[in-house]
Amino acid sequence: MLEHFMGHFWGQLFGFISFALGVLSFLQTDDRKLKLIMVVLNISNTIHYALFGAMTSLVASILSTFRTALSVRTRSLVVALIFIALNIGLGSWVAQSFSDLWSVIGMAIGTYALFRLKGMPMRFAFLVGSSCWLVNNIIVGSIGGTLLEIMMISVNATTIFRLFRARNKALCDAH
Repeated sequence: MLEHFMGHFWGQLFGFISFALGVLSFLQTDDRKLKLIMVVLNISNTIHYALFGAMTSLVASILSTFRTALSVRTRSLVVALIFIALNIGLGSWVAQSFSDLWSVIGMAIGTYALFRLKGMPMRFAFLVGSSCWLVNNIIVGSIGGTLLEIMMISVNATTIFRLFRARNKALCDAH
């Protein structure tokens, strides 16, 4: 009983660490800095889901760590498709019910966004992916993870607004 409580406690703690890293990542207007902080966030999430015993989310987080690190160096569609295929294959194999697949869907959307999109389109795709992860975290029972996704959606929307405003200001200044 105490062992289960301690695992749950540490799992929630890593969820809150992920929460803080998520806020920091989406405050970045520079795509490279955003991705580098996301690597650390994904490592924290991997530990978080391992402590919760959420295997499908764990697989998606492990793959997310590697794909995010690679996305700093390449924008290759082939690499993106390999990660999406691995995610769908391994996630479907580990999933015990349809509700386990929310993390797989969120990871696939995030993978495409990281490798193929940039600026506002990348962040819009992150909004959709974060919504999938939000559903996943509610199902898993992750307080920090749920707060993370709510905050990431909010902060990401604010950053999109900032980028949109900066782009419009640049267009106005050019005229």
